[in-house]
Amino acid sequence: MSDKELRTKSDKQSIDQFIHQVRKLPQQGREQGGGQGGEQGRLIFALDATASREATWDQACHLQSELFLATRDLGGLAIQLCYYRGYGEFKATGFVNQTSQLLKLMNGVSCLGGRTQIHRVLAHARAETRSKAVKVVVFIGDCCEEPVDELCHIAGELGMLRTSVFMFLEGADAHAKAVFQQVAKLSGGAYAPFNSNSPQMLKDLMAAVAVYASGGAKALQDYSSRSSPEVKRLTQQIR
Repeated sequence: MSDKELRTKSDKQSIDQFIHQVRKLPQQGREQGGGQGGEQGRLIFALDATASREATWDQACHLQSELFLATRDLGGLAIQLCYYRGYGEFKATGFVNQTSQLLKLMNGVSCLGGRTQIHRVLAHARAETRSKAVKVVVFIGDCCEEPVDELCHIAGELGMLRTSVFMFLEGADAHAKAVFQQVAKLSGGAYAPFNSNSPQMLKDLMAAVAVYASGGAKALQDYSSRSSPEVKRLTQQIR
């Protein structure tokens, strides 16, 4: 079996596990998604912009369009970009509702070496959702250099506030995987790994989470019925 076939099989298993996690989320919490009363769902798109992720930053810029495209028929999505980099630098933009706006913001960011600041991402999400409900936080990173207990405590608070954190791990760092899984579980979200050779996998994961954030689990099922065969396969377990 070729490396490509092995990678494809691994990707499918990872996505299936991710969708299975979403399916197990409490029904009440899942159906209280954005889009109620015509209001846009709110999602925080958080990125590690330290030096180790410079090679895949352009890929993230390209794939962020999926967050908007997937939810056009659901009343759309309001997205806030957050990122950290360098020596303690953390930025959060306003909420935007167009692909061009988010892309412009992302194109203005360059990666700088520094330590992870996942704690600040989660704390910021907690503050935002206390002000006005944020349905989902999407985080993309490749490592974790912070105390685990602190991250887990805030993740648990976000779970109580019904803000699910979806942790996407680039690469295969074992420590980061364990931390990301705990954060996702405690917040009521889900975890999935990906690699730079699998842009389609990340594209599908982001589209699925965007639909979930905008319209809940039922909207995600409806979305799969008119989407690609791969997305159908991802969502067929959600009933």
